[in-house]
Amino acid sequence: MFSAVLDNRRFRSWSGQILLLGGFAALLLWLVNNTVTNLDARGIRVGFDFLWRPANFPISESVLPYNPSDNFLWAYVTGVGNTLAISVLAIFLSTALGLLVGLARRSKHPLTSGVAGVFVTTMRNMPLIVHLLFWYALATTALPAPREAYNPLPGVFLSLRGFYIPALELDALAWAMLCLVIVVTWGAWRLRHHLFGSGRWHERHPVLALLGLTAAVALGAALLLRPGAVVSFPEIRGFNFTGGLRLSPEFAALMLGLVIYTSAFIGEIIRGGIDAVAIGQWEAGRAIGLSERHTLTKIIIPQALRIIIPPMTSQYLSTVKNTTLALAVGYPELGLVVGTVINQTGQAIESMALLLGIFLSISIAVSLFMNWYNAHVALVEAR
Repeated sequence: MFSAVLDNRRFRSWSGQILLLGGFAALLLWLVNNTVTNLDARGIRVGFDFLWRPANFPISESVLPYNPSDNFLWAYVTGVGNTLAISVLAIFLSTALGLLVGLARRSKHPLTSGVAGVFVTTMRNMPLIVHLLFWYALATTALPAPREAYNPLPGVFLSLRGFYIPALELDALAWAMLCLVIVVTWGAWRLRHHLFGSGRWHERHPVLALLGLTAAVALGAALLLRPGAVVSFPEIRGFNFTGGLRLSPEFAALMLGLVIYTSAFIGEIIRGGIDAVAIGQWEAGRAIGLSERHTLTKIIIPQALRIIIPPMTSQYLSTVKNTTLALAVGYPELGLVVGTVINQTGQAIESMALLLGIFLSISIAVSLFMNWYNAHVALVEAR
């Protein structure tokens, strides 16, 4: 009987994994216990009770409200908010620019493909930290004082104090209406075949149809709810601008560096995915009378996504982790906040454990989403 159990492949597989997991847990427990014992022997306190003490340090800019009188826990939350905002914005803009770069690399026009090739080769072979420092130096030395700020577009000003653009100020009802518009538009778009039928105009022009649907829902909600919304324009008052939305030099340098650097890699991923689709698919699209644009969007890209998504997942994860370089230009993302907390409290181990846990959680969330999307667009074979 004992030999029969040992010959069971499933038992051997599970027992091996359980033993490996148990060994890893024992090693981790030993490391934690050894660290705590040695720190206690040296009179160094260990624990997370410091999170509830007042932080007493400022954070220059944040997407979440923050005050120096808030506790260290909220300082961490503020840093996470900044990191997530940078990551999402950088991924979105890098993907859009990378798509243009990838299509330009495939252009039959020699100047377009040549410029795109030089862009990709130069940006990929330049360290990200150099990108960030270059744009930060440009933003803090090459731009004029606020009174002589550049005004490339109405309501847009570029100066040493930052970039100022018009801002839309919404009240609580307007934010609620915005969420309602997103939910209703998404639901209507999912049910468009039942609402409008198939083979209609919305199938031939999906982007225009989606924009029109969003505009119609937003207009209806605005007429019904009448939310409060004011457009604020920046204007010079004294020695600086008031009103509008200010993008600090640190934020602008970080976004320019991240987007330009990442888009070069994404452009090559997209170009490689499109080139991997068999040329016969292009010929099939032309044979049924589709234009080059429709062949690309309706036939080539849906097939290329199955090749593009796996390496794109790795690039998105790298983008999230690259946000830690923001401390080089002084933008207060999570890494900078953690460094400040360590200087204030001396709780280095706890702070680094939180930093690792937060980035691990963000990376796992990105990976799970991309894996779900990859399975969603995967080719399903009939059995």
